[in-house]
Amino acid sequence: MPLMRGVDPERAHDLALRALRFGLAGADRSPDDPILAIHALGREFRNPIGLAAGFDKSAVAVGPLMRLGFGFVEAGSVTPKPQIGNPKPRLFRLVEDRAVINRMGMNNAGIAAFRARIAALKARPAVLGVNIAINKEGAAPLRDYPMLYEQVAPLADYVAVNVSSPNTPGLRDLQGEKQLAKILAALAATRAACSAKPPILVKIAPDLAPAAVEPIVEAAVMHGMDGLIVSNTTIARPGLRSAHRSQAGGLSGPPLLEPSTELLRRVARMAKGRGLTLIGCGGVGSGADALAKIKAGASLVQLYAAFAYEGPALIPRIKRELAALLRRDGVRSVADMVGADLR
Repeated sequence: MPLMRGVDPERAHDLALRALRFGLAGADRSPDDPILAIHALGREFRNPIGLAAGFDKSAVAVGPLMRLGFGFVEAGSVTPKPQIGNPKPRLFRLVEDRAVINRMGMNNAGIAAFRARIAALKARPAVLGVNIAINKEGAAPLRDYPMLYEQVAPLADYVAVNVSSPNTPGLRDLQGEKQLAKILAALAATRAACSAKPPILVKIAPDLAPAAVEPIVEAAVMHGMDGLIVSNTTIARPGLRSAHRSQAGGLSGPPLLEPSTELLRRVARMAKGRGLTLIGCGGVGSGADALAKIKAGASLVQLYAAFAYEGPALIPRIKRELAALLRRDGVRSVADMVGADLR
């Protein structure tokens, strides 16, 4: 990983995916500590640590990623048609901040190639999530999200609806109360007609105005959604030091930890007792960070930027740290700490 930091960020990312595909990243075959096991979304997770969407948009390395010790891997975002994304450069390391800014524009191979790769997986040592989104051009959200759900439903353990990336013009507008309600209603109708009915979660932005949060929670509950992912990358630039701090795009990494966790806490208070599973995402790089998300209401936790910086060795370290913290707190299971801050 130190050698990779001397390479252009997007080139390094492509090389990492290639290395994963050819098995050069190895695998973590050690059993997980039983204290980390949790039941969520109707599935058994061997640990609550997952890889966020965006790392493997086209599902080229899902199997190898699952073998690194994650409890779950979320592939995507995948769109109906292939798209090349935004002009380069579009991915920036903020080394002093241990952060990343991206304006990739959801470059991916499209649903047909994505679905074929997922269908070809021979083994799944972790839970599989699929993140779906719309194309930059020619999109029809009420058509595209249901179609994508129908395509991946037989293959996914859960489906995440991306209405919050800052890098597709107009996408975040879909979080508005009326438009989101229509999309979720269409998804609910499609799921009712599918033989396979994986849970649906909505991924939201960390930059929502306070008044916008409750309508999203209400829409998710009203239309039978199963959870929320809190949160996507941010367009804010909180106290950054790195040279690339003014680049446009979504910021991920440690600067996002506090605001995304505070939003998670607010969502958890609104969602408490209403059947929504929460996934905490944003700034996680240690067992303590993961526990902060869990105590704020998350049953599961995702990371991205820390994995990009540290590589596969990060996963067993976070799991060891989290297990040690849970034992320090005298609990039998990570599930006992979900929402501890809200009690």
